[in-house]
Amino acid sequence: MSGAYRDFHSHLVPGVDDGSRTVEEALHSIARMTEAGVGGIITTPHLSASHISAPGFGRLLDFLDRRWMRLREAAEGAFPGLDFRRGFEIRLDAHGPDLSDPRLRLGGTRFVLVEWSGFRPPAGSPAVLAGLVDAGHVPVIAHPERYLGLEGELGVVRAWRRAGAYTQGSYGSLAGRYGPRPRTLILRLLGTGLIDYLSSDFHGRPDYDFHLEEAAAELRRLRGRAQLNLLARVNPGRLFDGDLPLEVPPLAEKATAARAAPERPDG
Repeated sequence: MSGAYRDFHSHLVPGVDDGSRTVEEALHSIARMTEAGVGGIITTPHLSASHISAPGFGRLLDFLDRRWMRLREAAEGAFPGLDFRRGFEIRLDAHGPDLSDPRLRLGGTRFVLVEWSGFRPPAGSPAVLAGLVDAGHVPVIAHPERYLGLEGELGVVRAWRRAGAYTQGSYGSLAGRYGPRPRTLILRLLGTGLIDYLSSDFHGRPDYDFHLEEAAAELRRLRGRAQLNLLARVNPGRLFDGDLPLEVPPLAEKATAARAAPERPDG
Protein backbone atom coordinates (compact mmCIF):
# COMPACT_ATOMS: atom_id res chain seq x y z
CA MET A 1 0.00 0.00 0.00
CA SER A 2 2.40 2.62 -1.23
CA GLY A 3 1.56 6.08 0.06
CA ALA A 4 -0.71 4.79 2.83
CA TYR A 5 -0.56 6.00 6.39
CA ARG A 6 1.21 3.77 8.90
CA ASP A 7 0.19 3.76 12.56
CA PHE A 8 2.28 2.23 15.34
CA HIS A 9 0.44 3.33 18.49
CA SER A 10 -3.00 1.92 19.25
CA HIS A 11 -4.80 -0.25 21.78
CA LEU A 12 -6.70 -2.91 19.86
CA VAL A 13 -5.86 -6.25 21.48
CA PRO A 14 -9.15 -7.09 23.19
CA GLY A 15 -9.49 -7.28 26.94
CA VAL A 16 -5.91 -6.50 27.96
CA ASP A 17 -5.95 -2.75 28.73
CA ASP A 18 -8.24 0.26 28.34
CA GLY A 19 -8.60 -0.22 24.58
CA SER A 20 -10.84 -2.61 22.65
CA ARG A 21 -12.91 -4.86 24.86
CA THR A 22 -13.82 -7.52 22.28
CA VAL A 23 -12.58 -8.82 18.95
CA GLU A 24 -15.64 -7.26 17.34
CA GLU A 25 -14.75 -3.83 18.74
CA ALA A 26 -11.19 -4.24 17.52
CA LEU A 27 -12.27 -5.21 14.00
CA HIS A 28 -14.67 -2.26 13.91
CA SER A 29 -11.81 0.01 14.94
CA ILE A 30 -9.45 -1.43 12.33
CA ALA A 31 -12.13 -0.79 9.71
CA ARG A 32 -12.29 2.86 10.78
CA MET A 33 -8.51 3.12 10.53
CA THR A 34 -8.29 1.54 7.09
CA GLU A 35 -11.16 3.70 5.81
CA ALA A 36 -9.10 6.75 6.85
CA GLY A 37 -6.19 5.51 4.71
CA VAL A 38 -4.13 3.44 7.15
CA GLY A 39 -2.36 0.58 5.41
CA GLY A 40 -0.20 -0.68 8.26
CA ILE A 41 -0.88 -1.01 12.00
CA ILE A 42 1.35 -1.98 14.91
CA THR A 43 -0.97 -2.20 17.90
CA THR A 44 0.57 -1.57 21.32
CA PRO A 45 -1.07 -2.74 24.56
CA HIS A 46 0.11 -1.05 27.74
CA LEU A 47 2.90 -2.81 29.63
CA SER A 48 4.87 -1.59 32.63
CA ALA A 49 8.63 -2.11 32.61
CA SER A 50 8.41 -3.32 36.22
CA HIS A 51 6.31 -6.29 35.05
CA ILE A 52 9.03 -7.51 32.69
CA SER A 53 11.39 -8.54 35.48
CA ALA A 54 8.65 -9.64 37.89
CA PRO A 55 7.92 -13.30 38.69
CA GLY A 56 5.14 -14.60 36.49
CA PHE A 57 5.89 -12.34 33.53
CA GLY A 58 6.12 -15.37 31.27
CA ARG A 59 2.52 -16.28 32.12
CA LEU A 60 1.41 -12.70 31.48
CA LEU A 61 3.14 -12.69 28.10
CA ASP A 62 1.53 -16.03 27.21
CA PHE A 63 -1.89 -14.57 28.06
CA LEU A 64 -1.19 -11.52 25.89
CA ASP A 65 0.03 -13.78 23.09
CA ARG A 66 -3.23 -15.71 23.08
CA ARG A 67 -5.29 -12.53 22.92
CA TRP A 68 -3.09 -11.14 20.16
CA MET A 69 -3.18 -14.31 18.04
CA ARG A 70 -6.95 -14.45 18.23
CA LEU A 71 -7.18 -10.88 16.98
CA ARG A 72 -4.52 -11.38 14.30
CA GLU A 73 -6.37 -14.38 12.88
CA ALA A 74 -9.63 -12.43 12.73
CA ALA A 75 -7.92 -9.39 11.17
CA GLU A 76 -6.19 -11.49 8.52
CA GLY A 77 -9.58 -12.78 7.42
CA ALA A 78 -11.29 -9.39 7.45
CA PHE A 79 -8.42 -7.24 6.10
CA PRO A 80 -6.21 -9.46 3.91
CA GLY A 81 -4.10 -6.58 2.55
CA LEU A 82 -3.34 -5.00 5.92
CA ASP A 83 0.17 -5.09 7.40
CA PHE A 84 -0.92 -5.84 10.98
CA ARG A 85 1.64 -6.39 13.75
CA ARG A 86 1.99 -5.89 17.47
CA GLY A 87 4.36 -4.39 20.02
CA PHE A 88 3.82 -2.70 23.37
CA GLU A 89 3.63 0.79 24.83
CA ILE A 90 6.05 0.33 27.70
CA ARG A 91 5.71 2.53 30.76
CA LEU A 92 9.22 3.18 32.08
CA ASP A 93 8.48 2.75 35.77
CA ALA A 94 11.71 0.74 36.22
CA HIS A 95 15.18 1.30 34.79
CA GLY A 96 16.87 -1.00 32.31
CA PRO A 97 14.05 -3.36 31.30
CA ASP A 98 15.15 -6.40 29.32
CA LEU A 99 13.67 -5.83 25.87
CA SER A 100 15.55 -8.61 24.12
CA ASP A 101 12.32 -10.50 23.38
CA PRO A 102 11.24 -9.19 19.93
CA ARG A 103 7.60 -9.33 21.00
CA LEU A 104 8.25 -6.34 23.27
CA ARG A 105 9.39 -4.15 20.40
CA LEU A 106 7.45 -2.55 17.56
CA GLY A 107 6.63 -5.16 14.97
CA GLY A 108 9.77 -7.12 15.83
CA THR A 109 12.06 -4.22 14.88
CA ARG A 110 14.67 -2.61 17.16
CA PHE A 111 12.24 0.26 17.89
CA VAL A 112 10.44 0.35 21.23
CA LEU A 113 7.53 2.64 22.14
CA VAL A 114 7.92 4.09 25.64
CA GLU A 115 6.11 6.48 27.94
CA TRP A 116 6.71 8.03 31.36
CA SER A 117 4.57 7.33 34.42
CA GLY A 118 2.07 9.97 35.45
CA PHE A 119 2.64 12.06 32.31
CA ARG A 120 5.70 13.55 33.95
CA PRO A 121 9.25 12.64 32.84
CA PRO A 122 11.49 11.86 35.82
CA ALA A 123 14.80 13.51 36.56
CA GLY A 124 17.48 11.70 34.61
CA SER A 125 15.13 10.62 31.84
CA PRO A 126 17.77 11.17 29.10
CA ALA A 127 20.08 8.71 30.88
CA VAL A 128 17.28 6.12 31.01
CA LEU A 129 16.83 6.45 27.25
CA ALA A 130 20.57 6.31 26.65
CA GLY A 131 20.61 3.00 28.51
CA LEU A 132 18.03 1.60 26.09
CA VAL A 133 20.09 2.83 23.15
CA ASP A 134 23.23 1.22 24.60
CA ALA A 135 21.28 -2.06 24.74
CA GLY A 136 20.67 -1.82 20.98
CA HIS A 137 17.15 -0.41 20.98
CA VAL A 138 15.68 2.73 19.41
CA PRO A 139 13.29 4.40 21.89
CA VAL A 140 10.29 6.30 20.55
CA ILE A 141 8.66 8.49 23.20
CA ALA A 142 4.88 8.48 22.97
CA HIS A 143 2.92 11.75 22.96
CA PRO A 144 5.50 14.14 24.48
CA GLU A 145 3.03 17.00 24.07
CA ARG A 146 0.92 15.51 26.85
CA TYR A 147 3.67 15.48 29.49
CA LEU A 148 3.73 18.08 32.23
CA GLY A 149 6.65 20.44 32.67
CA LEU A 150 7.66 20.74 29.00
CA GLU A 151 6.20 24.18 28.38
CA GLY A 152 9.50 26.04 28.86
CA GLU A 153 12.45 25.80 26.48
CA LEU A 154 11.85 22.17 25.50
CA GLY A 155 15.36 21.37 26.71
CA VAL A 156 14.44 17.92 27.99
CA VAL A 157 13.02 16.94 24.59
CA ARG A 158 16.28 17.97 22.94
CA ALA A 159 18.16 15.96 25.58
CA TRP A 160 16.03 12.89 24.74
CA ARG A 161 16.97 13.24 21.11
CA ARG A 162 20.65 13.68 21.94
CA ALA A 163 20.37 10.42 23.88
CA GLY A 164 19.22 8.69 20.70
CA ALA A 165 15.44 8.71 21.18
CA TYR A 166 12.73 9.90 18.80
CA THR A 167 9.27 11.33 19.45
CA GLN A 168 5.73 10.43 18.39
CA GLY A 169 2.98 13.02 18.55
CA SER A 170 -0.72 12.10 18.55
CA TYR A 171 -3.33 13.05 15.98
CA GLY A 172 -5.75 13.70 18.82
CA SER A 173 -3.52 16.43 20.24
CA LEU A 174 -3.62 18.32 16.94
CA ALA A 175 -7.39 17.86 16.82
CA GLY A 176 -7.87 19.29 20.34
CA ARG A 177 -8.87 15.93 21.83
CA TYR A 178 -6.79 16.47 24.98
CA GLY A 179 -7.47 20.18 25.39
CA PRO A 180 -5.61 23.38 24.53
CA ARG A 181 -2.32 22.75 26.37
CA PRO A 182 -1.29 19.59 24.45
CA ARG A 183 -2.44 21.18 21.20
CA THR A 184 -0.34 24.28 21.82
CA LEU A 185 2.65 22.18 22.83
CA ILE A 186 2.53 19.84 19.84
CA LEU A 187 2.44 22.88 17.55
CA ARG A 188 5.54 24.22 19.33
CA LEU A 189 7.27 20.87 18.94
CA LEU A 190 6.36 20.75 15.26
CA GLY A 191 7.51 24.35 14.88
CA THR A 192 10.95 23.43 16.22
CA GLY A 193 11.29 20.14 14.33
CA LEU A 194 11.10 18.02 17.50
CA ILE A 195 8.44 15.53 16.35
CA ASP A 196 9.52 12.57 14.22
CA TYR A 197 6.27 10.62 13.84
CA LEU A 198 2.53 10.97 14.19
CA SER A 199 0.27 8.10 15.27
CA SER A 200 -3.21 7.74 16.66
CA ASP A 201 -3.02 6.28 20.19
CA PHE A 202 -6.48 5.01 19.19
CA HIS A 203 -8.14 3.14 22.05
CA GLY A 204 -10.29 1.07 19.73
CA ARG A 205 -13.84 1.59 20.99
CA PRO A 206 -16.91 2.62 18.99
CA ASP A 207 -17.44 5.69 21.20
CA TYR A 208 -13.86 6.99 20.70
CA ASP A 209 -13.03 9.24 17.79
CA PHE A 210 -10.23 8.42 15.37
CA HIS A 211 -8.59 11.79 14.71
CA LEU A 212 -6.31 11.16 11.72
CA GLU A 213 -8.46 13.01 9.18
CA GLU A 214 -8.98 16.02 11.46
CA ALA A 215 -5.26 16.26 12.23
CA ALA A 216 -4.32 15.88 8.55
CA ALA A 217 -6.72 18.68 7.62
CA GLU A 218 -5.22 20.89 10.33
CA LEU A 219 -1.68 20.33 9.08
CA ARG A 220 -2.72 21.09 5.52
CA ARG A 221 -4.37 24.28 6.74
CA LEU A 222 -1.10 25.24 8.41
CA ARG A 223 0.89 24.68 5.20
CA GLY A 224 2.28 21.43 6.54
CA ARG A 225 1.63 18.99 3.69
CA ALA A 226 5.29 18.01 3.49
CA GLN A 227 5.45 17.50 7.25
CA LEU A 228 2.26 15.40 7.20
CA ASN A 229 3.73 13.13 4.55
CA LEU A 230 6.96 12.63 6.49
CA LEU A 231 5.35 12.27 9.92
CA ALA A 232 2.45 10.00 9.01
CA ARG A 233 3.59 8.08 5.94
CA VAL A 234 7.33 8.15 5.23
CA ASN A 235 8.83 7.93 8.72
CA PRO A 236 6.35 5.38 10.10
CA GLY A 237 6.91 3.35 6.93
CA ARG A 238 10.63 3.46 7.62
CA LEU A 239 9.99 2.29 11.18
CA PHE A 240 8.02 -0.69 9.84
CA ASP A 241 11.11 -1.50 7.74
CA GLY A 242 13.47 -1.05 10.70
CA ASP A 243 15.01 2.20 9.39
CA LEU A 244 15.57 5.46 11.27
CA PRO A 245 13.32 8.42 10.43
CA LEU A 246 14.16 11.21 8.05
CA GLU A 247 14.51 14.71 9.44
CA VAL A 248 11.22 16.63 9.48
CA PRO A 249 11.56 20.35 8.71
CA PRO A 250 9.97 22.72 11.24
CA LEU A 251 6.39 23.70 10.60
CA ALA A 252 5.91 27.28 9.48
CA GLU A 253 5.75 29.96 12.16
CA LYS A 254 2.04 30.37 11.48
CA ALA A 255 1.43 26.97 13.08
CA THR A 256 3.32 27.69 16.28
CA ALA A 257 1.19 30.77 16.87
CA ALA A 258 -2.13 29.07 16.08
CA ARG A 259 -4.81 29.32 18.73
CA ALA A 260 -5.46 26.16 20.72
CA ALA A 261 -8.69 24.36 19.98
CA PRO A 262 -11.30 23.97 22.72
CA GLU A 263 -11.16 20.84 24.79
CA ARG A 264 -13.04 17.85 23.38
CA PRO A 265 -15.34 15.96 25.75
CA ASP A 266 -15.17 12.58 23.95
CA GLY A 267 -13.18 9.58 25.24
